[in-house]
Order: sequence, then C-alpha cells, then structure tokens
Amino acid sequence: MALISSISGIRGTIGGVPGEGLTPVDLTKFASAYGSWLIEKNGNKRVKVVIGRDARISGEMVCGIVCNTLNAMGIDTIEVGMAPTPTVEMAVSSEKANGGIIITASHNPVNWNALKLLNEYGEFLSATEGENILNMAEKEEFHYVAARDMGIRIVKNDYHLYHIEKILALDLVKSELIRKAGFRIVVDGVNSVGGFTVPALLQELGIHDIIEMNCEPTGLFAHDPEPLPKNLTGISEAVLKNNADLGIVVDPDVDRLAFVCENGEMFGEEYTLVAVADYILANQPGNTVSNLSSTRALTDITEKYGGERFLSAVGEVNVVQKMKEVQAVIGGEGNGGVIYPALHYGRDALAGIALFLSYLAEKGESISHLRKTYPDYFMTKNKIPYDKHTDVEKIFSGISKHFEDYPQNKIDGLYIELKDGWIHFRRSNTEPVFRIYIETGDYQRTNKLSTEVEHLIKGLLR
Repeated sequence: MALISSISGIRGTIGGVPGEGLTPVDLTKFASAYGSWLIEKNGNKRVKVVIGRDARISGEMVCGIVCNTLNAMGIDTIEVGMAPTPTVEMAVSSEKANGGIIITASHNPVNWNALKLLNEYGEFLSATEGENILNMAEKEEFHYVAARDMGIRIVKNDYHLYHIEKILALDLVKSELIRKAGFRIVVDGVNSVGGFTVPALLQELGIHDIIEMNCEPTGLFAHDPEPLPKNLTGISEAVLKNNADLGIVVDPDVDRLAFVCENGEMFGEEYTLVAVADYILANQPGNTVSNLSSTRALTDITEKYGGERFLSAVGEVNVVQKMKEVQAVIGGEGNGGVIYPALHYGRDALAGIALFLSYLAEKGESISHLRKTYPDYFMTKNKIPYDKHTDVEKIFSGISKHFEDYPQNKIDGLYIELKDGWIHFRRSNTEPVFRIYIETGDYQRTNKLSTEVEHLIKGLLR
C-alpha cells in the first residue's frame, strides 16, 4: 500500500489501513482539512466547492465520502460527475466557487486514486497553501455543523459540453478548416473520461469519421494509462489498419495528450506542446514556459519567433506561476500537457486537440511530415523505485558529485546542463520513484547516458 501527501493533495492506493493506503479515514481527514482551510480563508462565509472525477472504479466511493464530509462542514458541493481535470478547473470559475477537488490519480494504475485541490480560480494550490492544509490535516482540529446548517449537494453532469463550447469559441480554433480536411481519426480513451469527451469534441469540430478504442468509461484501463510509446502499440496498429490520418491518445483525466502519425509511428508526447506552440507563436509571438523535464525543441521554436523560453520546476502549479510571471502566450509540460491561457491556466488535452488539428488542417500536410519539420532530440524517461529506508540525500549527492564538472540547477531535484543536452533527476510527486529524464541530439549518446546514470543510481542504492 502507498499513501503520498504533498502540497497538491493526497494520492495513494485504495485500501489497507489508515495512514498507509488511501482509506475512508484518510479521505475524510484531508477533505476536512481542505474544507477547514476554505472556511478560514473565506472568513466563515458560506463556501462552495466543485467536485469532479475520472472513471476509476473507486471514484464514486471517494466522491461520496468527500462530498458528504464537506457537506457536514456546511460547505455546498457541485458535483460535475465524470469529467476531465481541465473541465473541473473551468467549472470552478464558471460557478464562482471557492475551490474545487478533482478525484483522479492521473496516469497511475487503476488501484490508485487521489484528491487534487484547486483554488477559487480553478488552479492548483501554491506550495504555501498546500502546506497549510497538510498542517491542518495533521492537527485534526475539525468542526462539523448541526444538521440544519449542512451544505447542499447539486449535480451537474454535462460540464464537458460547456468546456467544448469555450474551446470552439477560441479565435485560433478553425472548425471550418478542420471539417473540410475530412480527417479520419482513431481515439484511445483508455476507458476513462476521454472516451466520451474526445469524440464529442471531434464531432463538434466537424469530424465524423472516428474509430473509437477503449472509449467505454469503465475505469478498467485496457493498458497502462500513461501515454508512453510502449503502452500505445494497440492504437498504432489501429491507425494503420483503418488507414487513418492520425491517432489521439489521452490519459485518464485528459490533461495529457499524445498523437500517432498516419504511418503508425509516435508523433512524440514531447512534441505535442512544440507543435501547438508553433501554431500559437506564428499568430501571437511571445514567451513560452515548460518544466525542466521538457524538450529543448520548444526553445528552438520559441526563438524562431523572437520569444524566450523559460523553465520551471515540474508541476502544473509551477509552470502556471512562471507563465504569469513572464506573460507567456503558451506553455505546459513535455509529457503532453498544453496550457493555453487564452482559455484557462491548466493543462488541457481537449484544447490541445482543437489547436493541433487547426494547425494540421491549415498546413494541409500529413502529421508525419509536420513532425519532420521539428528538430530531432532524443529523450529517455526512466524511473527507479525507492522505499522509506532509502537515503535520498546520499543518492542526490552521489549523482551531483559524479557530474561535478557540469553546471547544476537544484530548483527541482537535480538538473545537469551538459554540452550536448541535459539530465534531470528528481523524486516523483505522485509515486515512490526517482525519475530520470535525459535528452541529447544523438540517439546513441542519450541511451549510453541513460545506462550510465541508471547503473550509478542502482550502485548508490546498494
């Protein structure tokens, strides 16, 4: 069993004993802490919270506990049911709510779930706000109201339609061009909320030749839900078999986006943001932001249009903070997360799809040809598990010393600037693993470095 408490919320495997797995006791405690924080923040005024979830089989149970707990504190809840993370974020602003909770473990396997906490703008909490909530959870000094003062529970299950409507209204979403392009598209919804929201968006964009895979939102993921090439062989085969123009893959909560080319090859999740940025910057030059683990190709594209690319620590809240600071026109994370502030400050696969298809339709070329227009960088993404007995500082110190001749940045783990690329080594915020991202302009060089670093870490772990 695993339970991870962080500034962005609580995540863990369902079941077990309190404090070791994500149990009803833990859910009640953290929902109570969040509710207490909101009540205190709003001067004891009536508080309203939006709650949505992905399709995980534990989602209904978790949602019931969270909603009932908040209602018991006198907080009104608006349930938007099964909905993408960006939909919930937009619903918070639309409903003028005081906050929001997204019940999703994102790319984690089916036995995981989580509470992601939002502020009144539908954005993730700052580090300070998250720490305050964790402290409240630790103290467990909660107050619940009398029966007559309990919060009310409202259900609105069609907020994804509002989300799609707002996307269609964006100036750079070219629905008519997309309709005329006559795309044939395969969609892999990984048996979660992308299964009904992505096809709904495509239909509103004028695309009706849609081949659906794993689009029943059962929560029983047909494959590992993280949209990495090794997990996407099924859709690659389907794109070829159906002679499709492209394939679209999202993660369970629809904030990560990956494409498959017409030849069955991966477009590369790192290049999702690159392509969308290329389109946005051609129409609105400016700065971009991505996290440290994202490809340098974004730097190349940004500088082509006279802008500057800025780096942030990993995590949507960090990217958004930096985007606001430098007034970026587009940003996100290299894991396929696109943040387009003209719509809202959140990773949004639905918006990414609409903008990408607009660009592809405008270019009038195949998706594989579009990919060839971008510089080739080669990245490896690996992870190594650790446990509570691991001397984390020893691992970081050992790697830092091994690469002591190179510039190092420690705003998020350890970022090592090589002459021909970079290495980013950090602890995951979402599971008990070390993440190792390495990128250079040479395939063999990247793989050699990857092997070297993995052997180094495993040696230090011993």
